[in-house]
Amino acid sequence: MTILLAYTPFLDPLDLHRWWFVLLIPMAAGVAMVYKAVRMASLEGYWRHVASMTASIVIGIILLGAMMYALIEWIVPLIAPMPD
Repeated sequence: MTILLAYTPFLDPLDLHRWWFVLLIPMAAGVAMVYKAVRMASLEGYWRHVASMTASIVIGIILLGAMMYALIEWIVPLIAPMPD
């Protein structure tokens, strides 16, 4: 019954670990919107710049993930000695 009365996001976070990649796009868009709103001298072409930065963030995260996968799966086994 207490769960229905109050939701405490820091104590009971949503279990969205399987869906983190879906949440990446709104998070990147929010960061890009705030950053561009603060940094641009005039707001001409604002949405084009936001879309460009959002795409850059998402592509960067995907590339970082691919590089970490390659590092862990291929490069570390070459460096680390196998136990006998």
